[in-house]
Amino acid sequence: MTAAPGVRVLLVDDQPLVRAGLRVLVDTTGDLVCVGEAGDGDEAVRLAAEVRPDVVVMDIRMPGTDGIEATRRITGGPGGARVLVLTTFDDDEYVYGSLRAGAAGFLVKDMDLDAILTAIRVVAAGDGLIAPAVTRRLIAEFAARPEGPRAGSGAGGGEGITEREREVLTLVGRGLSNAEIAAALFISPATAKAHVGRLFTKLSARDRVHLVITAYEWGLVTPSR
Repeated sequence: MTAAPGVRVLLVDDQPLVRAGLRVLVDTTGDLVCVGEAGDGDEAVRLAAEVRPDVVVMDIRMPGTDGIEATRRITGGPGGARVLVLTTFDDDEYVYGSLRAGAAGFLVKDMDLDAILTAIRVVAAGDGLIAPAVTRRLIAEFAARPEGPRAGSGAGGGEGITEREREVLTLVGRGLSNAEIAAALFISPATAKAHVGRLFTKLSARDRVHLVITAYEWGLVTPSR
């Protein structure tokens, strides 16, 4: 049997109506295809191993095994599936928990439907993405910490970081995806991805949130921008 074309997507949500809506959304595109649905974390882990999706769209709060634990199991197992968290709840513990578990993206369900489809494609391409509203809040909360550095206090840091990488870091700090960075700097998406990859290496960053915080520490972005 011929394999299904396009990006293979596994939908995980404990609400059948939400899954049905997402399935229609995914299957009406020309480049995405739904290869399965799961109503809880355990089923998600089992199906991820069975159908080998490219992207798992994962809810967090579900009965039994939650989305964070399911993400940890899926990203730590075989198959190479990438996880995009899509949830109603954007509490800090869920954001950080999801990213630490290996999620490549974090979105909230009130986002535009086209933005959700774009996020699936971005994650499938190997990029990471965090909802801009979540990114801005993380910056603001970091700024409010008593021990947090003041904007601009570290602007002279970053030995070994090129001027172009500093520009890229600024845009990451503002919540832009690699594709958006490429458009803003008039470079190819592959070049933007390479710059971000070098920043991860040079800054020993685990995830994009770390890069966002670094951009704030260096004064490249502020909570008001």
